Amino acid sequence: MLVLGVETSCDETAAAVVKDGREILSNVVYDQTRLHSQYGGVVPELAGRSHVENIHRVIREALAEADVTGSQLDLVAATQGPGLVCSLLVGINTAKALAFGLGKPLLGVNHLEGHLLAVFLQEQVEFPFLGLIVSGGHTDLYRVDGFGQYRVLGRTRDDAAGECYDKVAKMMGLGYPGGPIIDRLAQAGNPKAFKFPRALLESGSLDFSFSGLKTSVKNFLEKRARGQIENISDADVAASFQEAVVDALVVKLTRACERENLQRVVVSGGVAANSRLRERVQSAARPNAFQAWFPRLEFCTDNAAMIACAAYFRYKNSASFPFPMDMDAQANLAL
Repeated sequence: MLVLGVETSCDETAAAVVKDGREILSNVVYDQTRLHSQYGGVVPELAGRSHVENIHRVIREALAEADVTGSQLDLVAATQGPGLVCSLLVGINTAKALAFGLGKPLLGVNHLEGHLLAVFLQEQVEFPFLGLIVSGGHTDLYRVDGFGQYRVLGRTRDDAAGECYDKVAKMMGLGYPGGPIIDRLAQAGNPKAFKFPRALLESGSLDFSFSGLKTSVKNFLEKRARGQIENISDADVAASFQEAVVDALVVKLTRACERENLQRVVVSGGVAANSRLRERVQSAARPNAFQAWFPRLEFCTDNAAMIACAAYFRYKNSASFPFPMDMDAQANLAL
């Protein structure tokens, strides 16, 4: 079964052809980082315009790389939400036109489901497992009992972890996107140079909170600029900040495994590419009696292969299909 996936939830224009949910025939991504870096974050209007300019080229490249024609496709799928409405609409309307013109079924996919199932592009993970999605827009814990069977255990009450990385990097004048920059800089720093706060660790909750951490870094940088704090470099700040984020993620992850009696963990989303998070989760796995999986780096960030993968399994397990042609973008689509 050949599925064309289209992903335009934020600032990546992506298309992929995936066979039987797992075999990647193509995975093309146009990254808008250079467009948004001068603003220190994604500008929705610019993102939408860029999608319009690039979506058809990206889809053509995906079909050509997969060596298939539109008539050979069995299903067309696009991210329906959550995300930026002006970005989502480009992918949805393009997918609608393709599905209608080719006479193929159309499926809207939840972006978060794509992240949860991205690991299936490289290996089979048995159900049930704990899913931790960590990205610029989400920091969520899910119990995953099967395809389409998801239960929220905890989520951020304010900023997402990836958003916090971007904002701290901007405060430090490091550039955008902040996650990879801070990760690289932190490798030369001391994670114990300064102890930033870890919110909600003592409450027993599985929710996250990162706004206080962001404010603490801001206050620290202002004091350092005034000369009230000395001998702590940018690398030390990056390492100390990153350790605070990773501590919160790992503590909640292990706590959720204990409560739900789960022995398998899948960490996905853009921040799942972070080297320190990967290291700490793997270190926590053995003493806490769980196994951990991470998607490959190209499947952590937004991509269309994960959308095609999720679409395949939803198609195979869905009682109501196909989706109507009047489906619309949903910026806050729940999983």
